[in-house]
Amino acid sequence: MISISDKGMPAPCPSPFNMAAYVLSHAERLADKCALEVLAKTDGQSFTYKELSVATLRMGAALRAQGYQPGDRIIMRLGNTVSFPLVFLGAIAAGLIPVPLSSQLTVVEVGKIVLEIRPVAIIHSAFLDLPQTNVPVHDAQDLLEMRDIEPITPMMGDPNRLAYIVYTSGTSGKPRAVMHAHRVIWARRMMWQGWYDLCEDDRMLHAGAFNWTYTLGTGLMDPWTIGATALITADGTPASELPDLIAKHDVTLFAAAPGVYRRLLNTDKTINAPKLRHGLSAGEKLSPRIADRWEKQTGTLVHEAMGMSECSTFLSGSPHQHAVKTSLGFAQPGRRIAVVGIKGDLQPVDTEGILAISMRDTGMMLGYFEQPQETASRIKGEWFLTGDTVSMNRDGMFTFLGRDDDMMNAGGVRVSPIEVEDAFSSHPNIISCAAVEVPVKEDVNVIALYYNALTNIPDAELQAFAEKRLATYKRPRLYQRKEDLPINANGKINRRALRQSFRGPHGQA
Repeated sequence: MISISDKGMPAPCPSPFNMAAYVLSHAERLADKCALEVLAKTDGQSFTYKELSVATLRMGAALRAQGYQPGDRIIMRLGNTVSFPLVFLGAIAAGLIPVPLSSQLTVVEVGKIVLEIRPVAIIHSAFLDLPQTNVPVHDAQDLLEMRDIEPITPMMGDPNRLAYIVYTSGTSGKPRAVMHAHRVIWARRMMWQGWYDLCEDDRMLHAGAFNWTYTLGTGLMDPWTIGATALITADGTPASELPDLIAKHDVTLFAAAPGVYRRLLNTDKTINAPKLRHGLSAGEKLSPRIADRWEKQTGTLVHEAMGMSECSTFLSGSPHQHAVKTSLGFAQPGRRIAVVGIKGDLQPVDTEGILAISMRDTGMMLGYFEQPQETASRIKGEWFLTGDTVSMNRDGMFTFLGRDDDMMNAGGVRVSPIEVEDAFSSHPNIISCAAVEVPVKEDVNVIALYYNALTNIPDAELQAFAEKRLATYKRPRLYQRKEDLPINANGKINRRALRQSFRGPHGQA
């Protein structure tokens, strides 16, 4: 028996199609229902479905009024404000290509992306810094205040055309720009039953940043597509406030990364939420211990999903098919997932191999922006190789066994060690260095930097050096000088050996 889970392909995406029009399709029927609420102690914002639709389509018209044309790329440098989804969907409605960036990126990192994407404009929040550039810059609030402009009519077309671009870390150390088609939103229907059990009456609270595809899809697009209410925490909301928000706002579904669950459960507050149906987790593996603590506190389960920027989530447990807590879950209805060898050959059940997704999946990316060779290198025949090593049993349940690269996970976001190492390579006193992910206590992993230098470099100096070059989530939390960094038979740094040599919170070998 071979390791393939074929749940059949969903109905094809309608044509002509526009992702924004599809997401906003309930605007007339549910005109007065709350579509979005940004939760904050003061000055929280909310939009009804009618207000969301009008504001979004006005944003699209405002962008077009600046002279930008269909196919033009715009960079979004925004925080967790209502401007984010309005600019994102408004651009897509107008035929523009939004490129949302993390608000945590440094000015240096943003500058590199501007050079690669070559946008016609940057839409930003005034509180976020920008690199020096000749690209026109617009304050999102100024665009929102163009009240006299008529809403645009969404541009319909081929569902396979480019809709937006998101960034993900690459194994080469250079972040990759992932291109997604309009049809990707249609593919997310497979999660409604295969993971969320999402329905129109739900009130979904997602504790994540808008630019993250997990938040963007699970927290915003999917609730609106089905007619539910999306609740989002404001910038800077601490985990200690989440229990009160869950209870106060009648949350029925709560979604977050494992790190948020851990911080929430470590507060002294009890989660008293009688309307909560279950929790959702993605981004990295949730430890069974945290899942058990959540279940004990709330009386509900956490259903996990595994995915990636190139195809969103595709393996999960759900209320309809419970997964063992130590597993990755099952292929969602409509997915075709397999365990393959390095040549794309199908492996027998209960055999270690590479997790692979069918290239026919409606949610699969179009490719990496201007990187055809990098795109092709991940594809073997029908299969897109994820880089994760797994096995599948006879019941179709997948188990994670490791990664075939040295990618790190920082709070649910994949980070390339090479990107971190490249940032430190310009330090005048560092001869060589290696970044690895290490466990500092149960359920908590951090990025550590091992470096070779003539003398110890103060941690404060290294931290200040990183602050100017790396987003917060990419910065090492531990620094350790080594006389020699281990190398493998090919003369490359052996990061696995470094991980195995870690012995404690201060990196002692």
